[in-house]
Amino acid sequence: MARKNILALLEGGDRRTISSSDQVAELVSNDPKLFPDLIAGLWSPDSLVRMRAADAAEKVTRPHPELLQPHKKELLGLMAETQQQELRWHLALMVPRIQLNAKERQAVMPSLESYLEDRSSIVKTFALQGLADLAQDDPGIQSRVIEILCEATRNGTPAMKARSRKLLVRFER
Repeated sequence: MARKNILALLEGGDRRTISSSDQVAELVSNDPKLFPDLIAGLWSPDSLVRMRAADAAEKVTRPHPELLQPHKKELLGLMAETQQQELRWHLALMVPRIQLNAKERQAVMPSLESYLEDRSSIVKTFALQGLADLAQDDPGIQSRVIEILCEATRNGTPAMKARSRKLLVRFER
């Protein structure tokens, strides 16, 4: 199946539906050569295709984070510039799956921290998850992330409070 066909499966409907993103995720999982075509959908002129491509890419990369590595530079740029909430919440989960050096992790931090100011509670909550994932193996940023998580347990939305409490347990070990 070609790029055009994969992205065509993600068209139509409205923002309340994921359309065929589960089907696309399964297709790409079974044929990882299609992953670059899926990633290209993150820049589609159609906001619904961007949203669903992000959803499918996030699902595909849970068990296969290595698929993100060749797209690191583009994803870091998109993370810093996108205003679309659905892209933000998926990027907040995907980008920490990429192998980043210390300098790159430092560069991702401001994007994730800015996501904490988003109108969307989902973006905020997933930004907390992304920050915790990013800090998991980086003692250089752990104290800052723990501080952010503690603040969210006090002043975040109910979802942010719950997620922060769960994430803080990770750092207590």
